[in-house]
Amino acid sequence: ALSNKFQVSAVCIDHQSSISIVSDEPTQQYEMNFINILALLTSLSASAAFAPSRNTNLPYSQTSSSLDMGITLYGSQGSRSPLVNWGACETGVPLTMGDLSKNPHPFGQIPSLTDDDGVLVFESGAILQYVYSKGAAEKDSSSRRAAITSWIQWANASLDPICFLETPEGKVYDTGLKNPNKRIDKLDAILSKQEYLVEGEFSLADVAVASYLLYVPQFFKGIDLSRWPNVVQYMKRCAERPAYGEAFGTNVQQYLMQSLDEM
Repeated sequence: ALSNKFQVSAVCIDHQSSISIVSDEPTQQYEMNFINILALLTSLSASAAFAPSRNTNLPYSQTSSSLDMGITLYGSQGSRSPLVNWGACETGVPLTMGDLSKNPHPFGQIPSLTDDDGVLVFESGAILQYVYSKGAAEKDSSSRRAAITSWIQWANASLDPICFLETPEGKVYDTGLKNPNKRIDKLDAILSKQEYLVEGEFSLADVAVASYLLYVPQFFKGIDLSRWPNVVQYMKRCAERPAYGEAFGTNVQQYLMQSLDEM
């Protein structure tokens, strides 16, 4: 077994798949306490589509020192941290997975990220934005940087509450994508004219938006998103990217591709 802290020299991680929804939350995962989701969890736990998967071609090296330098991500496969791994993989930003017992998040939540010079970032959108600043941002024009930043913020502020309906206590009980939604209608219209969100080219804007969209068919088995055909095709394009499979797990990737093909 890997230790709690390991260096990922290829940036990406092919994690064991997980079937719980957590969102910038305490290390204890949210319980999804309605009958349909309990049934879903039961069915998925027995499904080969969510069996553990590892890419043995990725070179891991264990690290034990608490003085390691560079970008360190504190998270788990059951949290939003894989979207950060996806973004890091796409942009070539190397990172280390940190020991959760040493998680520096001020509220004890995950994910969080540290870097040299005392840098601490928390909230998944802010972390993804930081990864962007360490990778592709310098090469992008001002207008492209502004657009990518805006979409990352939109994913966290507007798309997340649509994808995951929560109780006042923060427990996910359903998804808003079961019903018509004007914002998703608009997103579908945008994607009818371009393959990706910013200038028609893949970017961390797509990592942010597609991550949330792709969580939905993972955790709400059988959901039909066909009312938004352009969104479904967009989700397929993003899910089939090699970096997505390495960050979220190839079993999850294969399951998603099959589910989206059936919509």
